[in-house]
Amino acid sequence: MNFSELGLCDELSQAVADLGYTAPTPIQEKSIPYVLMGRDILGSAQTGTGKTASFTLPMIEILASGRAKARLPRSLILAPTRELAAQVADSFEKFSTYHKLSMALLIGGVSFADQNAALSKGVDVLIATPGRLLDHFERGKVLLTDVKVLVIDEADRMLDMGFIPDVERIVGLLPPLRQTLFFSATLSDDIKKLSDKFVSNPKVIEVAPPASTADTVAQHLTWTTPKSKREALRSLLQSEDVKNAVIFCNRKRDISTLVTSLKRHDFSAVALHGDMTQSARLEALQSFKNGEVPLMIASDVAARGLDIAGLSHVFNFDVPSNAEDYVHRIGRTGRAGKSGRAFTIAAGDDDRKYVSAIEKLIGKAIPLTDGDTAPAKTSAARSEKPSGKASKSASGTASKSASGSATKSASGSATKSSSDETAKKAENGRGRGKSRKSSEAHPGELAPPPDCKGNTLHDTGHVPAFLLR
Repeated sequence: MNFSELGLCDELSQAVADLGYTAPTPIQEKSIPYVLMGRDILGSAQTGTGKTASFTLPMIEILASGRAKARLPRSLILAPTRELAAQVADSFEKFSTYHKLSMALLIGGVSFADQNAALSKGVDVLIATPGRLLDHFERGKVLLTDVKVLVIDEADRMLDMGFIPDVERIVGLLPPLRQTLFFSATLSDDIKKLSDKFVSNPKVIEVAPPASTADTVAQHLTWTTPKSKREALRSLLQSEDVKNAVIFCNRKRDISTLVTSLKRHDFSAVALHGDMTQSARLEALQSFKNGEVPLMIASDVAARGLDIAGLSHVFNFDVPSNAEDYVHRIGRTGRAGKSGRAFTIAAGDDDRKYVSAIEKLIGKAIPLTDGDTAPAKTSAARSEKPSGKASKSASGTASKSASGSATKSASGSATKSSSDETAKKAENGRGRGKSRKSSEAHPGELAPPPDCKGNTLHDTGHVPAFLLR
């Protein structure tokens, strides 16, 4: 099936072809004909399935005839975050190449004056976050009485972020006779109950089981210790053919620390989290999308809906405490039929519980990385110990001595040189974090990087022990 068979006009079919798309995805194939018919939609699809195009394409077709009046948008798309709203706007710009439709983007961190100027000219498509839209409404800069099509995107995220009261207020400002397209990653009981407030006799469309992961994503799990997580991440970045990757942290304060650590080891990385200014967030995201920086360290603000073309890897530096967040995170790669790889770094008993919840949700165990083994159940204190695999019979008291030396080196109280410490660790088979084969780099040294075009990974030789934490 091609896009023209879905009922789209020749101009839209050509615009889609220009972008390199040949066949619609399942969510597009099932949604577009009903949207063109004027039906309300209650849709659910996992990330990376082309959900945005499933409503932007038919909306362009619907809005092709007619003209917007000043401050009276003809359609409205609500998104939970600035990044998602900006992505939808980008999708409209690409697909409407052969149509003269006007658009305004209302998000925080951008000048009110510029947004007001766009509204005053009249817009066919208004894309907004709930808070910024209400700000404009309360200032008398926009009226919603002429909206013919309403899209509520990522409704489950709206619910999680506490935006539903704002959404309900906005919907109350719209004309009752309208078409509503309601999309969510999942159709839980809460979401279905919520949708009843907004849609009328909707066509229910589900193209994937709830909380499923794409078959195109190869998943891996690496066990280490809390103190060796950064070293484990660097090892994965060096061993994998990383074209570009998003690395997720659970806490915003850890993102800057990890970015600094990676830069010290000659990795090029940018941060993306909610405490950054909008201009800084857009700049970081653009440099990553353009391929100027291969690594983006992000909080879950980037986990849902962001479409980063050709993302090769996702790394969970922290195991997400919410199992559904795991699905959304790794859904950034392996999109549009392409293959991707996702690695999760786990350490300690808390992570054991989170991993168990994730595996229960997705219905399968996450394969361990080559050479890795799941640790036995440990106490919190024991989980801090190095993960070396030397047996008691092989190491004996020497192993205890090596462990003591490593502790002294980390605290800065050791008097011996780092070269002596390295030799001692190699002799006893007890390096920090994951054990290494004799052919690989010794503790305190970085392995040579893979030969990747555009990769900024460089061999820095010896690195002080405290930087390897």
